[in-house]
Amino acid sequence: MENHPLGNIMEVTMTKIREMVDVDTVVGNPITTPDGITLIPISTVSFGFASGGSEFPIKENSGFGGGNGAGVRITPIGFLVIREGNVRMLNISPPAGTTVDRLIELIPDVMDRVQTFIDDNKKTKE
Repeated sequence: MENHPLGNIMEVTMTKIREMVDVDTVVGNPITTPDGITLIPISTVSFGFASGGSEFPIKENSGFGGGNGAGVRITPIGFLVIREGNVRMLNISPPAGTTVDRLIELIPDVMDRVQTFIDDNKKTKE
């Protein structure tokens, strides 16, 4: 059975989408700052795809008319921050959810600050 033109159109479009959206789009390349902090950008990717076509009778052959469309949305959501062996997520947009969700999200940052405060006090006393 011979390839249908609509299948060829869809295959080319999906190939192009794969080229645009790869794993480096979702989890970006690490960025290391001069003070040793590593930032890894994180994004969400969503896309839609539609395709359609019709065959038209022509005297000797059948004609085909078809088309497709695709849309891709890449939304940066934050960074993984790696500092002195600790990893945490730094959101760049306000989280959806309740105040309790926000408080739970802030716990690692608060714990880091408390630990830094304790370490600084120990160094001062020594």
